[in-house]
Amino acid sequence: MPRSVTSPAVHVLVATDADWVLADVRAALEEPGTTFAVCRNGRAVTAAVKARTPDLAILDLQVGSMGGMAITMGLRLDESSGLLPHVPVLMLLDRRADLFLAQRSGADGWMIKPLDALRLRRAVRAIANGDGYTEGLPLEPLPNAARVDPSASASAAGIAAEGQPDETPSGEPAATG
Repeated sequence: MPRSVTSPAVHVLVATDADWVLADVRAALEEPGTTFAVCRNGRAVTAAVKARTPDLAILDLQVGSMGGMAITMGLRLDESSGLLPHVPVLMLLDRRADLFLAQRSGADGWMIKPLDALRLRRAVRAIANGDGYTEGLPLEPLPNAARVDPSASASAAGIAAEGQPDETPSGEPAATG
């Protein structure tokens, strides 16, 4: 059974450059046996995971030049190629409009800031138990290729641009009406 945040020796990686986010996460999750690795730059996450695989990664959507979505997609690419083990990811979103980004990246769960200890602990517990945690949109399994291919365009993923007609496989606009 996966470890939960209340069991001994849980290692949490937090990627954020916002002091208040780090303070909220630590205040909610800090207890005996819980250790934290903090990355203030998203590009440092892969090296931190290689050094010590966390039981959970909590990724802020905005972390300098490489935010939570890019970090998660990078972790999923490394996982699919066998370079890294699976790292459960909880993404911290700035607003409801960011829900699709979290879902598309392959995160195991997401929550919308501002944070509170009760919701954060609930999210961490659910993800640690393999259940996932979402706010605003359900966690839908995506094909592995869709989760890990950062070069996939919206049209290749079958997503029409807002206000644009869907295209048929021949590239012609689909009939509407």
